[in-house]
Amino acid sequence: MKFTRVLLKLSGEALMEGTEQYSHGKLTALAQVLAQVHQAGVQVGIVVGAGNIFRARSANLEIVDRVTADNVGMLGTVMNAAILRDYLRAEGLKAKILSPREQRPLTSAFARDTALSLLQSGYVLIFAGGTGNPYFTTDSAASLRALEISADVLLKGTQVDGVYDRDPKGDPGARRYDSLTYAEVIAQRLQVMDLTAVTLCAEHGMPMFVFDISDPANLLKAVKGEQKGTWIAKE
Repeated sequence: MKFTRVLLKLSGEALMEGTEQYSHGKLTALAQVLAQVHQAGVQVGIVVGAGNIFRARSANLEIVDRVTADNVGMLGTVMNAAILRDYLRAEGLKAKILSPREQRPLTSAFARDTALSLLQSGYVLIFAGGTGNPYFTTDSAASLRALEISADVLLKGTQVDGVYDRDPKGDPGARRYDSLTYAEVIAQRLQVMDLTAVTLCAEHGMPMFVFDISDPANLLKAVKGEQKGTWIAKE
């Protein structure tokens, strides 16, 4: 395997199929591949978004306060984490949800030492609740948790096969990058993650691999270093 410990960032859309908020087929396939990754000896942490449930930026901010909207979004990530946890358990994995604030009975409070001990004990960890603070995205939470658990790489699962210079869904002439530096991502304002998340990874040398997870089988290929995508690092 190319990596021994990874942090996987999933959008809420990764759990969907069409208009189905929670796709049994997608969740089963994702859980099965995560089981294969775990059985190969790779420790896995996951941060999942809530785009299938609620997006803070879509709220009417003339009525709903931004802090309220962000807190609702964080609750959405706990819901997604609970669903994903049970699918992982159905595949025979030990799985646990950690969040900045304990939300019994679904989550336990995040602490770095606890997370590292659980990973080494064979648990797949799902980090829910974002950073616990408004104005920060789940991308920022993924960067933070990847650094805290000393992951080898932050794997960003998207609906396209890497980072492009333009939107590939709207422009067939868009060019995919095989590799980028974080400085290039920031200078070109490429839509990889939000600027806070990118800067955090850049400052602390956390590499990122962006790949297409619309087919969950690509995750195992990514962990093996066999998947097409975009590698982002300092140099």
